[in-house]
Amino acid sequence: MKVLFLGTPEFSVPSLELVHREVGVSWVVTQPDRPSGRGMKVKPPPVKLKALDLGIPVFQPETRGELQRIVEDLRPDIGVVVAYGMILPGPVLRVPRFGFLNLHPSLLPKFRGPAPIQRTLMAGERETGNTVILLTERTDAGPILSQEREPVLPEDNLKTLSDRLARKGARLLVRTLRDWTKGGVRPIPQKEEEATYAPPLREEEHRICWLASAESVRDRVRGLFPNAYTHFRGRRIKVLKVTPVEGYGEPGEITDPKKFIVACGEGAVRVDELISPKGRRISGEDFCRGYSPRRGELLK
Repeated sequence: MKVLFLGTPEFSVPSLELVHREVGVSWVVTQPDRPSGRGMKVKPPPVKLKALDLGIPVFQPETRGELQRIVEDLRPDIGVVVAYGMILPGPVLRVPRFGFLNLHPSLLPKFRGPAPIQRTLMAGERETGNTVILLTERTDAGPILSQEREPVLPEDNLKTLSDRLARKGARLLVRTLRDWTKGGVRPIPQKEEEATYAPPLREEEHRICWLASAESVRDRVRGLFPNAYTHFRGRRIKVLKVTPVEGYGEPGEITDPKKFIVACGEGAVRVDELISPKGRRISGEDFCRGYSPRRGELLK
């Protein structure tokens, strides 16, 4: 069976590895190399690196039209999509005889869209999961082929939850692919009345709003890890972990300059870990020892 795999970020890599090992991947389609990092050097996406390591031919179309030509030329039996990053045109979806299977890291129809794991954490959800659907022209709205639930642990952040869903999702995807091609899966339509959307993150969302409750600040820090930030004395610090504690004060006010406790709109948080203005990853208490914040200073 000729399998076409479409994926781009690190989240897609476990699925590519397992599908290739258990079923076999004939070709990989991924996003073009992009500038990234502080030096903005052009880097290949993680899926490309893994595909080349596995000896799988790689295509990197720039446009949907180019993608369509590639798929029509290859004529795969089935397509597998895991966080590819481009909407597939209708004619592409009709090429494989078994269609395109898509692994989505949420309990669809909740959190359709490009940022399901981030939005799950930011919303304070206690449960999430993986869903494999048959792709249709409506984004993330295709019929459900399989689904597994996964608890959101209190210590989870974007990295830990993403890594766990990626590993477990790969196993679910392989089982579903085998069952689907053998005719052993009955597609279940999604309940449209229960659908919610997980829109892409806006730059301004990464800045911590201290007017929010302590729990909301914690969930935002978890969901945006490691990029939630605030300003201390006009310099940006990235906040990696906070714990809600009892306390009150003006939102953003440092109320304990030794334990780095900051007042929120409701309650307070202890900043446990952060990246300093010098780019060092340190504990909140080490930050206080090194930068000597004053009681009453405001984070903005």
